[in-house]
Amino acid sequence: MLTDLKQPWILVGYALFANHGPQGLKVEVIARQVQKSKSSFYHHFADLEVFTELLLQYHLLQCAHIAEHERNCQQLIPDLIELLLSFKQDLLFSRQLRIHNQVPAFRRCFEAANALVGDALLEVWADSIGLTQQKALAGNLLHLVTEKFYLQMTAEKFSYEWLLQFFQSTLALAGDFQKGVD
Repeated sequence: MLTDLKQPWILVGYALFANHGPQGLKVEVIARQVQKSKSSFYHHFADLEVFTELLLQYHLLQCAHIAEHERNCQQLIPDLIELLLSFKQDLLFSRQLRIHNQVPAFRRCFEAANALVGDALLEVWADSIGLTQQKALAGNLLHLVTEKFYLQMTAEKFSYEWLLQFFQSTLALAGDFQKGVD
């Protein structure tokens, strides 16, 4: 998908979208950061709509890569936390998709990305919350936790400490839920 000529544009655009959302995608800004002319942008991508679609495709590739790593996680703390820290930009990109989910293409990409990473994480998630025999329930709870994650996460507070607190409180809530079911 990424040719050597397009890659710098995609990487800069990806970072801008992750940090500023779709309103951060300005051809002038992207061209300046890539140190190329605006006409070069239009030569490669025709318009911002085509460029944005390529960013969404790139994000799904990144999420598939994250999912591969998630399958190697043995536990949420510290394995998943360390993994998430190494993919901060991708999580910020997903957050922007969630914020701007009124755009159909963003909503579809967000849902596809979450399906990739959610499926990969389900086993360790279900085990961590004591629902190994109830995968559907664990999956539903993971969906709610993912929503909570993207509502609370910001670039400024995204850290080991914040993730640790987030997962500890989530696991405590799941434990309380489990006690109520038993």
